[in-house]
Amino acid sequence: MSAPPPPPSRGPADKSTSILNKAFPKIDLDGHNLPPSPAPSSPRNGRKYALATELVYTESKDQYGASSMPIYQSATFKQTSAGGGSEYDYTRSGNPTRTHLERHLAKVMNAARTLVVGSGMGALDVITRILRPGDEVITGDDLYGGTNRLLTFMKANHGIIVHHVDTTSPEKVRGIVSAKTAMVLLETPTNPLIKIVDIPSIAKIVHDTNPKALVVVDNTMLSPMLSNPLDLGADIVYESGTKYMSGHHDIMAGVIAINDPAIGDKMFFTINSTGCGIAPNDAFLLMRGIKTLAIRMEKQQTNAQAIAEFLESHGFRVRYPGLKSHPQYDLHWSMARGAGAVLSFETGDAALSERIVEAARLWGISVSFGCVNSLISMPCQMSHASIDAKTRKERQMPEDIIRLCVGIEDVDDLIDDLSRALVQAGAVTVTMDGFHATGSAQAVAEVPIEESDAAAAPS
Repeated sequence: MSAPPPPPSRGPADKSTSILNKAFPKIDLDGHNLPPSPAPSSPRNGRKYALATELVYTESKDQYGASSMPIYQSATFKQTSAGGGSEYDYTRSGNPTRTHLERHLAKVMNAARTLVVGSGMGALDVITRILRPGDEVITGDDLYGGTNRLLTFMKANHGIIVHHVDTTSPEKVRGIVSAKTAMVLLETPTNPLIKIVDIPSIAKIVHDTNPKALVVVDNTMLSPMLSNPLDLGADIVYESGTKYMSGHHDIMAGVIAINDPAIGDKMFFTINSTGCGIAPNDAFLLMRGIKTLAIRMEKQQTNAQAIAEFLESHGFRVRYPGLKSHPQYDLHWSMARGAGAVLSFETGDAALSERIVEAARLWGISVSFGCVNSLISMPCQMSHASIDAKTRKERQMPEDIIRLCVGIEDVDDLIDDLSRALVQAGAVTVTMDGFHATGSAQAVAEVPIEESDAAAAPS
């Protein structure tokens, strides 16, 4: 794979470049002490650990030498004097478990500071509170449903102007960015159409046109294991920690990563004021999940690649950046270290897609992704249902599209279950020389009869 390109130039008008690598001041806007960030890890001899090692290795100053950071399940902390003076006073403002998690995440996300809140959408809410009435936001036309919902609310109630454009074309962004642009919000790969956005090119266009505009990237689909958008020119990166970082769908979490101290202080002010910071127990579970991110993602990607090739070999239109047939294959690999584990495919008929989804056994019907368990869904009816049908049509989102979020199960079992679902739904018919597309399904399968026998077994 190609090495990521260097961050684009921000231009002489932007002074933030000169302070990106400086330490944060010891006191934030509210007078709280800020812990060193990010957490130390790499040895002093200068050799840098690989990311898979950094994910696991962490140092803590626990008084008892606990190898796993303890859960400080306390709302308040005793002070040393009548005037306070201790590092922590109230968990809404800070908690040792949360601090340990944030410092660790700053390290693996190549950030100067990270902040962790109660959900991915909570993270975006904190970020968008920077906006003021009249500010303009540029974002994509293939957008996570929750993101679209929040922006629509802000447009209707807060006087924010939102422009939806095809962000796969940097020139279309260039045509609309202006001095009024306050934020450019990107996702890549997009969900569920798996389109790729050129972060470095767009960041350069935006910053050259308006150095004050912030480029914000939702990196949930790839996680810090596969991409570091701050290195590509982004100002703010956020992720739903509920997904790959946690990996088990047993907590909700949102992560914000920044390099500019001033932006970090603004984000912390909102978190402290609203009390949306992650709870100690959830911080502990997220820290535990992050340690296995590398091995989970490796297995999930391997499975996803095999499943994408299986579907494509049968003639389905498959959207996955691990396939060389993807129109933006080279662009994706210039920015990322892997293809991820989310793919989508089309059948040509929404009713047929429904039958396939409902016929699956191993594939749980569920929104979200990033879990060790494989999931299947129809985005237009679930995760993106908040986007009305007219808008979905305008954005060329196929109503029949099926999204697969691949887990760590045995890949042969996953493919067998998917084959059986295709047969049971009537997407394909079994013959002695394989199985073949029927009706509207745009597929022609060449599966050996022994596999088809198993796929055609009664449900």
